[in-house]
Amino acid sequence: MSTLSTEQLLHAYRVMRTIRAFEERLHVEFATGEIPGFVHLYAGEEASAAGVMAHLDDEDCIASTHRGHGHCIAKSVDVYGMMAEIYGKKTGVCQGKGGSMHIADLSKGMLGANGIVGAGAPLAAGAALAAKLKGNRAVAVAFFGDGGSNEGAVFEAMNLASVWNLPCIFVAENNGYAEATASNWSVACDHIADRAAGFGMPGVTVDGFDFFAVHEAAGAAIERARAGEGPSLIEVKLTRYYGHFEGDAQTYRAPDEVKHYRETRDCLMQFRERTTRAGLLQAAALDAIDAEVEASIEEAVARAKADPKPSPADLLSDVYVAYP
Repeated sequence: MSTLSTEQLLHAYRVMRTIRAFEERLHVEFATGEIPGFVHLYAGEEASAAGVMAHLDDEDCIASTHRGHGHCIAKSVDVYGMMAEIYGKKTGVCQGKGGSMHIADLSKGMLGANGIVGAGAPLAAGAALAAKLKGNRAVAVAFFGDGGSNEGAVFEAMNLASVWNLPCIFVAENNGYAEATASNWSVACDHIADRAAGFGMPGVTVDGFDFFAVHEAAGAAIERARAGEGPSLIEVKLTRYYGHFEGDAQTYRAPDEVKHYRETRDCLMQFRERTTRAGLLQAAALDAIDAEVEASIEEAVARAKADPKPSPADLLSDVYVAYP
């Protein structure tokens, strides 16, 4: 914790607070019926995205999941552009054609959220291969859930990453449920990270409610990849505060399960307590970030609602690659 500067700590908190405010506002807005398509919220998992992305820049690539808003925000994708995209507006980062599950911004190294479970791992492996061939020390990170950890595409990507010694980091965000199926039933081993041994790479399981634990594990894996020492697997154990999708009745969860996590394990709460108790940050500075973030989300929603939708003339734009 002491290795991070005040600026870095404040940035980490801002990222996590922005993700939380963005998702909780979407939870409210989706209920109005104005947002098209499905929405899968990342609230509760903020420490994972913030802890990993703190080590990356725009040259590094990530491949996300259907629950990708937090990854986008932590990778510095524009919050207003994301909100407009989710509302299906022309001003969105994908001109309103991607929606919640398909936000991408290649200028930030965000290869895209993905509605196909586990499909991001091969994309990240490809990006890592490109980085290796270019010799630019860039890395690629593949995020997937406990359900995705059972997908063959993930296994194939991990195998190739080891065979080719790629600068690729695989991050399994184990929130306890693959849709409604508990991971302690559907995943054969005790820890997803144990599977790393089968692919000849290091594997570690970390507390996903602890930003500093994620930050340390990700830093070690990313530095290892940049040094040419190959891929790693990180399992981040955490929980999501909302259903698999907006509208999920969550009958598979125990009574007060989410309430317990919010009150005792919340990553934002723990971050505030640890940094202020150690004298590294002042509560007033964190309160100011809270207010600034709330104002930015309010502005993003207002602008997105007022923006135009794509027109019929936009139907075939950005569908095919145009070659000179």
